[in-house]
Formats: sequence, C-alpha cells, structure tokens
Amino acid sequence: MDKPRILIVEDEEKLSRVLELELGYEDYSTTVAADGSTALDLLTDEGWDLVLLDIMLPELSGMEVLRRVRRFDDMTPIILLTARDEVYDKVNGLDQGANDYITKPFQIEELLARIRAQLRQPRKAKAEQHEEFGVGDLVVDVDAREVRRAKQPIELTPREFDLLVYLLQNKNVVLTRDQLIEHVWGFDYFGDTNVVDVYIRYLRQKIDKPFDHPYIQTVRGVGYTIKEHD
Repeated sequence: MDKPRILIVEDEEKLSRVLELELGYEDYSTTVAADGSTALDLLTDEGWDLVLLDIMLPELSGMEVLRRVRRFDDMTPIILLTARDEVYDKVNGLDQGANDYITKPFQIEELLARIRAQLRQPRKAKAEQHEEFGVGDLVVDVDAREVRRAKQPIELTPREFDLLVYLLQNKNVVLTRDQLIEHVWGFDYFGDTNVVDVYIRYLRQKIDKPFDHPYIQTVRGVGYTIKEHD
C-alpha cells in the first residue's frame, strides 16, 4: 500500500523539519513548501492525501492559498497551522474550506490524531456524492456541488454545502449539534460545538433570509432540522 502523501506548507524551517521527521516516523510521505506560491503550484499539479497549511506565509498567505485551492479541489483535507487563537481566524479558515485547525504551539500527538481523523474522512465523503437532494424550491446537486432556490443559484462554502446536504439527507429529522459535528466535521473534531450554530447562521443568511419562508428550523434544547412547508 502506498504511503499517504502529506504536503507541509510551513516557512519556519525548524518546525517544518520536525514535522517532516515526525510524519516520516509515522510512515507518511512528506514534501515541504516554504511559501504560498510554491505550495499553490504543488497543489495544482500533484495529488495529495492531506495538507498542513500555515496561515502566515511569504508571497501568498495560507488563507489565500486555501481560497484558491478550494476553487478546483474541495476534497483534499487541509489542516491549518496557526499562531493565532482568535475565534474569527478559526471560523474564517473553516469557512474558506479548511477541514480543521491547530494552534501553535501544539503537541505532535494531537496533530497526528487530527491527521488520522482527516485521512478517514475523504473516502466517506466521496462515496456519498452521487445524489440530488431537495425540499420545496431548494435543490442541491451533489455531483456538481450546486445549490439553487427558486431557480436562483446560491454560492456556499464547502463546509456550508456539506452541512446543508446532511440536513437534507435527514429532512424532517431533528439533528443534535453532536450529530452534525460527527457527520459534517468528523467524529474526531476537537473544536467547540458552537461552530454548528455559526454555520447554521451562515446557511440561513443564504438559503432562507432572501426568500419568503425559512426551511431551517431550530428545536430549542435539541438541535436543527429542515422541514417541508405545508
């Protein structure tokens, strides 16, 4: 079996070398990029099983690399490495399509656990991308990753899209925050469950607020559901 290929995008030479050695010990194949432009070239030309992406990079920031990569690849797991501990930065990274984040300094054991969790996710996600879901005038084409309501196209981030699909897969079923975390973020997600509330708010702004009636409903003390209107 081929070794999982991990791209390390980190401009701190000491840290990138430590990551290279530790991941090598775990039988991963690694390549290091020290700036955003090099990383983008590698991500465009080669296939990777996972990317460790520092936010603060020369030439192109990690956020810009992430934004550009998600235009053509929304499947490769990307874990952000950040020295920032601001909620905005974490939410912004996830909103741009990152799968997870870890704040420096971190324990290598925690990073390895996050990597293992992400490497389990893509196979499941790909297997599920073969259907179309909808409720009322809201239609989601999973293969094309397109969303329309009342025939109007709606742009969603990868995470918003996955959350909407899971809600539609369970139409009329009340889903708890823990269930949404497990199925959309992965059962090994380490963050706070209030990230669900943040993304539900994002979805409502895009698929409910501009229209006559909302589909996403809050069940107080339990979670969220999508329901067809009578």
